[in-house]
Amino acid sequence: MVGWEARDASTAAFPYAVFSAGNTEIGGLMELPPDALRMGATPRWVGYVAVQDIDETVARLKRLGGSVLVPPTDSNIGRVSIVADAETATFGMVGGLRRGAPRTDSVDQPGEVGWQELFATDRKKAFGFYSELFGWQSGAIEDDPANPYQLLAAGGRTFGGMFTKLPRVPLPFWLYYFEVADIALAVERVKAGGGRVVQGPMELSRESWIVRCVDPQGAMFSLQGKTSRTDIEPASTRELDWAAEWGGFTSRGKVVTKPKS
Repeated sequence: MVGWEARDASTAAFPYAVFSAGNTEIGGLMELPPDALRMGATPRWVGYVAVQDIDETVARLKRLGGSVLVPPTDSNIGRVSIVADAETATFGMVGGLRRGAPRTDSVDQPGEVGWQELFATDRKKAFGFYSELFGWQSGAIEDDPANPYQLLAAGGRTFGGMFTKLPRVPLPFWLYYFEVADIALAVERVKAGGGRVVQGPMELSRESWIVRCVDPQGAMFSLQGKTSRTDIEPASTRELDWAAEWGGFTSRGKVVTKPKS
């Protein structure tokens, strides 16, 4: 669907696959551990934030009200930890990153994660938490007072955004956008592979579209990119399945164009 290659990186005790787009390692695939299943975990994507000192950062996270689900542990990509912010949205951290170093340019390639988006319980509180934890900076806030969208920047690059979710959304969470060369073709592949489109396609600009999807195992993800078709049915004319599927995960009162830094 997104053009990744997969490489078996399993050990005797831990089955694992690594995804790559071209020469860039994107992420990995594993089964949910038994302990996670007993706690009610469901299939999902987890993004990792690179940090200088993961043990010190985890300690700061706990002081800010976050919680630790997997304590700092050595792995084949560095020292990793799975945590939750003060509003319970989960994410990962990695220190001493040994591969897949963060990119510093602003050109997103097909197959890469081009955008990260937090559905927060309270946008202002969430931004304060992440700003204190990672030093993330504030981008512009969209001008819709009823549903402001906070852009996020680090290292001179705008990489994501956050907003206050609708009350009927059960839990805060991070959503990840995979870049594709052709949204129309990717949507066809989502459906052919057993996944479902739950919102969109929506046009952000004349050259950028997004669509939100669920894979065959229930993990949620988004796609963004150009399209080879100009007759894609716009979101405004569709009865979106997003609200019924996920309790109203409509992110913004309007579609917001993602700027490039």
